[in-house]
Amino acid sequence: MAEDNFTLTTFYSAWKEYQDHIKEAVASLSAEQLALRPAPHLRSLGENTLHIIGTRIGWFIITMGEKFGEEMGAYLQLNELALRQESSIPTTTVLVQGLDLTWQLISDCLARWNSDDMQQTFPDELDGKQVYLSRAWIVWHVMEHDLHHGGELSLTLGIHNIPADFPG
Repeated sequence: MAEDNFTLTTFYSAWKEYQDHIKEAVASLSAEQLALRPAPHLRSLGENTLHIIGTRIGWFIITMGEKFGEEMGAYLQLNELALRQESSIPTTTVLVQGLDLTWQLISDCLARWNSDDMQQTFPDELDGKQVYLSRAWIVWHVMEHDLHHGGELSLTLGIHNIPADFPG
């Protein structure tokens, strides 16, 4: 981080550990396991992982306009296809790489941004109304989104008796 703030460093370090748990759990899955769902109407393990990747891309690249490399461009396209439900679930390798690439983007941003940067706002739409969301709010939202859907991954793995080492 640009400014050494123990509390934020602690949160961001814990988020990185959580990201690693998600990545390790997904890396061990077969194509058949990626298709497993907790219930027929809910996202599969692969769809949920792609949703985590896509949400990171949506907020950091599309909403906040962060720059991205050539490799990330393919995930940007994959996310757009997934939003239109025009794609199948990528392989485990592709999903793990997407988690890594989007985490690197997040990590680079958090290392660069200072307190003033975190107060910058970005336009968004909420219930048909234009709102302005701070960068700090967006970072929190992406973190809590990862936690929520990581919990769904953990639950789905447990339902199907697939061991995974998710934190408490």
